Amino acid sequence: MEVTKVSETVWTIDRSEGMRVPGRIFSSESLIETVLADRAPEQVANVAHLPGIVGASYAMPDIHWGYGFAIGGVAATALDDGVVSPGGVGFDICCGVRLLGSALDEDDFRAHRRDIMAELDARIPRGMGKGGIAPHRLIGDILRSGAAAALNHGYGTERDLARCEENGTSSGADPAAITDKAIDRGQHQIGSLGSGNHFLEVQAVDRVHDGTAAHAFGLSEGMVVVMIHCGSRGLGHQTCTDQLRLMGTAMHRYGIDVPDRQLASVPIVSPEGEQYLGAMAASANFAWANRHILAHAARQGFAAALGASPDALGMDLIFDVAHNLAKIETHDVAGRPVDVCVHRKGATRAFGPGHPELPPDLRPVGQPVLVPGSMGTASWVLRGTDANPAFASAAHGAGRVMSRKKAKKQASGHAVRLGLESEGISVRPSSVRLLSEEAPYAYKDVDAVADVCHDAGLAHKVARLRPLGVVKG
Repeated sequence: MEVTKVSETVWTIDRSEGMRVPGRIFSSESLIETVLADRAPEQVANVAHLPGIVGASYAMPDIHWGYGFAIGGVAATALDDGVVSPGGVGFDICCGVRLLGSALDEDDFRAHRRDIMAELDARIPRGMGKGGIAPHRLIGDILRSGAAAALNHGYGTERDLARCEENGTSSGADPAAITDKAIDRGQHQIGSLGSGNHFLEVQAVDRVHDGTAAHAFGLSEGMVVVMIHCGSRGLGHQTCTDQLRLMGTAMHRYGIDVPDRQLASVPIVSPEGEQYLGAMAASANFAWANRHILAHAARQGFAAALGASPDALGMDLIFDVAHNLAKIETHDVAGRPVDVCVHRKGATRAFGPGHPELPPDLRPVGQPVLVPGSMGTASWVLRGTDANPAFASAAHGAGRVMSRKKAKKQASGHAVRLGLESEGISVRPSSVRLLSEEAPYAYKDVDAVADVCHDAGLAHKVARLRPLGVVKG
């Protein structure tokens, strides 16, 4: 796959036979080597074959190989003749990140580290299989209403909804499109991290780059924050599997031909397309509620450890944003506003200043963009820009450079844990053995990813966060 550098932060894949648009990869000289060592650019080119795709097939600087779409892939398809593809969302529907602020500083955390980490360890369900905070009987309400349903059942606060993408409820949800098997997999996982790269991390604001935006977000240097990364658990995975099975046969009826069967897709405006979007939105509601409930548990854990109320600890929600969704949005295409279905697979929505969907207090500076690093490395808070070149999208994390299998061969989980704790980072894993799969060396340099986002105009730097303790899935 020939990839050509066109600027300091953009590489292009020219159109070839079957490609309806070019490919665009946002990267840097230091990061592009890992991109080219992967087959992800081939996936960027394959996505460019999708019917109705407009602009380009984009890839964020954390790009790496995925199912159908590269992780870090973004594609917008026109409503009138475009398709929706589950591969452009992923199996963990509405996986995303929630960030809580606090009135604590690093000294406060260190003084109570043992108690805080013990409380979080006890209160945050994680790992594969069953185990959640909320009772399974809430599943119906949650599929319909997302975080709002969790709030109605006593979890979190009203303000949380205002600081959440879509106010924590995806519209158009169709719980009837969720199979019994998917419900069975998810109903006992409401309020749980899961496994893999999912985590709850206590962090300190290490450095503020944009004081105006940081103030609007509620961030300041030295502040202790809590970052939660998880999604729709087994329910979302099963829903994606179910929908792919249906689309694999339906796409032939619509005469859709793609170079990779993992790009199974159907017209957006079709019974199958509408069913997928309804099932996806219901699964997204599970994810919104999941992070909402986990945030409630984190607040309760801090409160118990410090002998104070969550309100006294100032643990307000900074923002919650997804990075695995397909959404109908209006964007400029060839100089005119067009309604498109934006697939973001391992990519974060990044609305700029003035966008009407942002809360009034954030509208002047733009949407918070949350970019977690790997265990033991920094994370970033960015903000959306008003000149984003990729349908208001930005990176969602550091991005893997090493498979889990290869990472496990580099060091034992025990060695990884000792290394992190020698750096002052408390680690509470569900499995010490599996820690090596998510070790820092398995990921790109998140600072370099943030630099590309900033320099390419995808999202601008606001604050760098440094880990203090992690509860690992």
